[in-house]
This record gives sequence, structure tokens and C-alpha cells, in this order.
Amino acid sequence: MTETTGLPTLTVAGHRATIQLNRPAVHNRIEPDDITEMMRLFDRVDAYTSIRVLVMAATGKSFSSGFFIQQIGTRAESTTAGFDAMTDRMEQVRVPTIAAMNGGVYGGSTDLALACDFRIGVHGMSMFMPAAKLGLHYYPGGMQRYVSRLGVDTAKRLFLTGERLGADEMLRIGFLTELVAPAALTAAVDARASQLEANAPLAVQGMKKALNDIARGDADLAEIATRAAAVARSADLQEGRAAFTEKRVPRFTGA
Repeated sequence: MTETTGLPTLTVAGHRATIQLNRPAVHNRIEPDDITEMMRLFDRVDAYTSIRVLVMAATGKSFSSGFFIQQIGTRAESTTAGFDAMTDRMEQVRVPTIAAMNGGVYGGSTDLALACDFRIGVHGMSMFMPAAKLGLHYYPGGMQRYVSRLGVDTAKRLFLTGERLGADEMLRIGFLTELVAPAALTAAVDARASQLEANAPLAVQGMKKALNDIARGDADLAEIATRAAAVARSADLQEGRAAFTEKRVPRFTGA
């Protein structure tokens, strides 16, 4: 199944969904209509219970140049869901997410990438956060994500200076979880997605939510314990035990 419009598109194949940004001529900047469409696509991904992983990809030479600067503070921006709501929704997607970063990432889209669980980038890419250079105070959720994932000192370096970082430094500070040659990006993303698809969905999805809640500092430990107890009663746990005993690959169903 594939949805095609001039906006971001959704493709679902087997247990994998891919959302693709489609504005290569402007480095895949995010416009107000794109935010509305992305929110709809995230809901569609969550509605497909067979999906076990979501890949965020882009066309052209850049991953994304962030929100359309000319729209910041305009009526068009105020009539749509905010960029902050979109990135929060990205983090909340039920299944693990991978940002397939084919090129540079700038501004708000650095936070969109951080909202993904894994970020695979390519040699030659770069990133920067120009908020201070634009006179813009960044939204709270994005700063919280930066601090929880990269640490406060790195967040200050990126937000307060607007410094551009190359791919090797992006890997060193933990922005990238993996760095590969451009020609190897598709294979690297496929390998990581296949790894995630093969694991028990209830356990993976439950632990993803728990880890994100813990990172934000607002985890409900009783809720996490309740979810863990439910997974302990699942057919997938029985299948995992049986497969381990029988020395075979488990066949998880998400039940």
C-alpha cells in the first residue's frame, strides 16, 4: 500500500512503514500542510497493528532543513498543529522509529530526528541549530529532548552558538547512532529495521515508551510495571522461551 501526494508519503510493506519527505528542491523543509499530513500519517501507522517499525526518509540531497522560516509567527502557522506537536507525536509513535538521514539536517528537523529512536547518517552530512542566529527562542519540548538525549553541555553548545557540526562529530556526541557511506545507507537502515521487526512487538513497544518516559523524567513506574506484567502473560513470551529451548528463530505475533 502506498499513499502519494505532493506532501509526505506513507508506504507500508510487511511489518515496515516508511514516511518520506518530498520537497527536495527546498531541502525537504517542513511547511504547515506537511505538519498536518505528518500527524495524519503517524495516526495511520499506529492504526496498523501489523507494523513493527517506522522509517523516516527523505528525497534529494538533504534530510530536512527544518520548518519553513518565513512561516514562523504567521497566521498560516497558527492555524495548523505546531512543529513542536509534530515532533512530540513522532516520539510517541507506537513502534520503534529510524531516521534514514541521507544528508544534512537543520533547525527544527534536528529535533524531528532526535524524536526517532535510531538515527543513521551518512559521511559528508552536517547539522546546525540556528535559533539564536534567527532571534528565535526554541520550544520547550525540543530543548528537553536535546538535553535528555545529548546532555545539557552539548545542548548549550548547539543552541547558544548555532555551530555547524560535521558527521563525525554528530556521531561522537550521540546525535547519530550509526554513520555509514552514502551508498550503504539503504542496507544499514534495512539491517536495523529487520533487527527490530524480528523482536517481540509487545516487549519492544512497551520498553520504548518506558525508556522515553524515563528520559523525560516523568515516568509512571507503576504503569510500567503493569505493562511489564501484561507482557509476561503474553503468548510471545511463551514463544520466546520455546524458541530459546529449541534453538530456533522465534515467531512472534504480537499477542
